[in-house]
Amino acid sequence: MFLSTGKVRILIDAGVSGCRIAGALSGIGESPKNIDAILITHEHSDHIKGAGIFSRKYSVPIYANQKTWGSMDMSIGAVKEEYRKVIDDRSFEIGDIGIEPFSIPHDASDPMAYSISANGKKVTIATDMGHITEKTRCCMKGSDLILIESNHDIEMLKIGPYPWSLKKRILGDNGHLSNEIAAELVAAMAKVGTRRFFLGHLSKENNFPELAYQTTKNVLDVNGICIGKDIFMCVAPRDNFSEVVVL
Repeated sequence: MFLSTGKVRILIDAGVSGCRIAGALSGIGESPKNIDAILITHEHSDHIKGAGIFSRKYSVPIYANQKTWGSMDMSIGAVKEEYRKVIDDRSFEIGDIGIEPFSIPHDASDPMAYSISANGKKVTIATDMGHITEKTRCCMKGSDLILIESNHDIEMLKIGPYPWSLKKRILGDNGHLSNEIAAELVAAMAKVGTRRFFLGHLSKENNFPELAYQTTKNVLDVNGICIGKDIFMCVAPRDNFSEVVVL
């Protein structure tokens, strides 16, 4: 995910090739040369694949906690010491952006989500979670926009091609959020004031955008929340950049 205040530009994760990241940035009128930081949530390949090459090519610092650095060092290649930024769960700043990391339940070394604040606005990015904790809810409150994982449809996953060990992992407390759980969270956050939502990190094998969207819409309807009137919601595409949202 790309966020910008006009003064500072950051990426949350870099899970595709450096070329694809650069191309996506160009598609929204941004230069990869102007990226100020990459914030890493955890070390799984679909979140770090392009981080090392992007850092080396464009001299961009990478921010991650100590355990994540330990787990991804061999995968992303050499990173200059000056660009290796070790963080913990304390808030910090990059220019005019305030960043609040917080732990989330996932089967990685020390996975984190981020709430980003600037100019009186707050954006929270929280993907790859097996369940919703009270801390997660608390950290999300007050967000103007939330990107939340809506990874799989439970029935599609159960009857799909994955081996049972992988299905069990995805369904576990440190796996991924189903459409139904994501929908309940969207409804809960809408009730406390969030007005913009992106559903992301959809499984290619166990979900599809229309199903994720409709599942959440059904829950919102039950709660008297109307998409287009009360909130904005869309599904982030897997293979392209989404529309730009200005807060």
